[in-house]
Amino acid sequence: KIFGKSETKKSDISESEVRALFSLWNNALATGDSRIVAKRYADQAVLLPTVSDTPRTDFASIKDYFDAFLLKEPQGTILEGDIRIGDGWAQDAGIYEFTMGATGDKVKARYTYVYVYENNQWKIAHHHSSVMPEGIDIAKSITEDEVRGLFQLWNSALDTLDSDAVAKRYAKEGVLLPTVSDVPRTDYDTIKDYFDAFLLKKPQGVILESNVMIGTNWCQDAGIYEFTMGA
Repeated sequence: KIFGKSETKKSDISESEVRALFSLWNNALATGDSRIVAKRYADQAVLLPTVSDTPRTDFASIKDYFDAFLLKEPQGTILEGDIRIGDGWAQDAGIYEFTMGATGDKVKARYTYVYVYENNQWKIAHHHSSVMPEGIDIAKSITEDEVRGLFQLWNSALDTLDSDAVAKRYAKEGVLLPTVSDVPRTDYDTIKDYFDAFLLKKPQGVILESNVMIGTNWCQDAGIYEFTMGA
């Protein structure tokens, strides 16, 4: 030992003990307490999470991520993994799957945990989790006729006179700048609210002129349409 310096004796660890560190983290998830989960991470940890674009680099930001994620009641299972052990560190990388107790959904993802021995226990220094490529919406081809057919789906939803059916035709972050309202509608509730009133007119639309553009995972149909109000 060098005078004036302290050293932390590293704990030896086996492969089975490295894998058990995942179980400790998974058990922390099961508590539903974001503080307990965040305490599984080292003081200078980096979390690159599955469902957020924001790197988390301290206790507060890691806890903030799990405040939201734990609402899904996630529980993970490692499907396959590769363990490496070094001097004062260990790594477990592979594929895991989460079951979301709140919805029953399953999400498969790639993972990497790097553990370090800190304050007499192994903690997560680096955690990277990303959805499997087949779990990501990849651009699908669509023709101009199919794009115009999407208007017919929307028009058919109008025909039901059910504002819920119409609102469900919009994306989660859709924006509606409607014909007979000055208020932009930016979520399901406000879009449904607009159609609650508009559908009383029993509208049915016909496209008179159309210009379709298609890009990577998006398409646009712009032009002129005409409504007949059945009421």
